Order: sequence, then structure tokens, then C-alpha cells
Amino acid sequence: MQRSAFLGGLSALTLAPHAARAQLGTGDDAIRLKLVADEARAVLAILARRAAGAAPYEAQWNALFASEGYRRLAERERSFKRPFEDAAFRAFVSDPALLARREQLAAALDAWSHADVTVCGRRALAYLPSGSRLHASVYPEIKPRTNSFVFDLEHDPGIFLYLDPAISATVFTYTVAHELHHVGFAQNCPTPEVRAQLERLPPRLKTFDDWLGAFGEGFAVLAGAGGADVDPATVVGAESIPEWKDERATFAPRMVQLAAFFHDILSGKLSSDAARDAGLAFFGTQGPWYTVGWRMAVTIERRFGRNRLIECIADNRLFIPTYNAASAGTALPKWSAEITDAFPPA
Repeated sequence: MQRSAFLGGLSALTLAPHAARAQLGTGDDAIRLKLVADEARAVLAILARRAAGAAPYEAQWNALFASEGYRRLAERERSFKRPFEDAAFRAFVSDPALLARREQLAAALDAWSHADVTVCGRRALAYLPSGSRLHASVYPEIKPRTNSFVFDLEHDPGIFLYLDPAISATVFTYTVAHELHHVGFAQNCPTPEVRAQLERLPPRLKTFDDWLGAFGEGFAVLAGAGGADVDPATVVGAESIPEWKDERATFAPRMVQLAAFFHDILSGKLSSDAARDAGLAFFGTQGPWYTVGWRMAVTIERRFGRNRLIECIADNRLFIPTYNAASAGTALPKWSAEITDAFPPA
């Protein structure tokens, strides 16, 4: 539920195409990035051997399973209680369908490794508090699931990007900036003072505050797109475009759904565990946490400016009441007093 992220503030990014790992940073080390492509390169080495008509060496399989990208992917999947076994992954890499995509995958990895992603970091930092610092490892992955995600934000932030040759430069830039905003939030927000205040909240309000953090998907959409004037439908992947084409129509009913969810938390109807199950359903492909969160954030930025929005990004408790104030005099729906006034004065 916490927000996470990817790159940033670099003058230019050019990574050697055959380097398994590269490290970058600004002069003051405000942004540090490692590109760790060892898993993808290990898979491509196996595919190259198969393309030559030979069986892969056992040492090649061992290199794949020992790669940092593979080990961290396995750790992440198992943390979600999903099965992740070497034998199943070996079967995936041995599939003729993957071999048929070998050249496309190799070209995509080469292109990504040479991408100039300065803009990604600038987009993420533009929606983080002044003085924020970012660090992350980025893993281009050849894997069965086609999703991209962040993992282990508190200790060793990793951004896992599904290596898809069909992803355009626009979508790649958006995805990287989106995920980097998540990482930047985890590394820089909230302040120690706000964190201490949140620790003193009663359990129901802690759960409520935790789930307000899921609106971070909307913040990351805004940062990834590059600002409030950019339509997310023009930058997201093809599978998410329908959600954003319908965003205006779905905003009000989705807000009603979230209001009922928050009411059930605040009234005690949902325990922490039950709230988790219910809240996860609102992610979807680009569900309410994305679309409602984005619309609320855009409304605040357009009415009060980006600095006011960043105050809300840094402290979940401000987001809903600030949106209500920003939407005053418009036809946009409002949150109830039960929700806007849930937290005691700081």
C-alpha cells in the first residue's frame, strides 16, 4: 500500500549494452540507480544456445538461478504466497514461444539499456518534498507474468520491469517515472514528526491512514505522466487505456465504493485483515486507487498549486479534506464529514 518508484535527475543515462550492472548518480548523490540486467541476460544466453540448435549448458541454468534479478523475483513472488520453482521457470524458458521472441527481447533490452531517462527522475522529484533523495535497483525481467512492480521499499528498493518489446518510449518513460515516485515516497515520506504522530493513532485510524496511502497510485500516475495537464490515457500501457478513457464516468461511483470501504474501517466493521482483502480489490488493472487518487490530486494541484499537493503527498491525513476544499464550487462529489474529520488535530 505504500508508495514506491524508479530513477531521476540525471544529465543523461547511457549504460553499456553488455554491462550486467551499472550505477549512476548526480553530483550530490541525491539519486542513485543500479540497472541489474543479469536475469534477462542469463535468459537470453540460454535462448541463444537453443537458437544454435544445442541444449543449454547446466552452468547456464545455474547462472540464471543464481542471478540477483532471479533471486529477488523469487523472493517477491513467494512473499505473496505464490509458487515459484526453478523447474517451472526452466519450463518457461524452454518454451518454443519464448525462443521465437529471442531477437525482439534482445533488441528491447539493448534499447532500454541505452535509454535517456533523465525525464523520469525529474517527473518523480517534481511530486516529492524538496530535498528528497532516491535510490533503487532496476531489474529488466524476462518472466512469465507480464506485470511491472516495486518490491522491498524500506530496505533495498527494487523496480521490476517486464521486458516487453511492444512498449513504446512514451510508456517506458511513464512506467519508470511512476515506479520511481513510489520509491521516492517510501524513502522520503512522511517526516519523522508526522510518523511519530501516526504511531500514536488508535488502531482503526492507523488502518484508515494505511489505506489512504493506496492513493499513492494516483500520485504516481500524475508524476509519471508529467503533470496535471497530461491525459493518462496517452501514456499508460494498452491494457490500461480503457480505464482512463472512462475515468470521468467512473470517478463518482468509484468514490462511493471507497467511501463505503472507509466507513467500514472507521466504524470497526472491518478488521485490519478484512480491510486488507477488501482494499486489495480496488487496485485492479487501474482501479479506484489509481483513477480516483489521480482525479483528487489533479483537482488539488489545479486549485491550490503543486506545493499544496506535495504537502498532502507527505501526509495522508491532509489529502481528503484538501480535496474537498479544492472541489468546492464544482460538480465533483465530496467526501462525508465522517471521513474528512476522522483524524484528530495534529
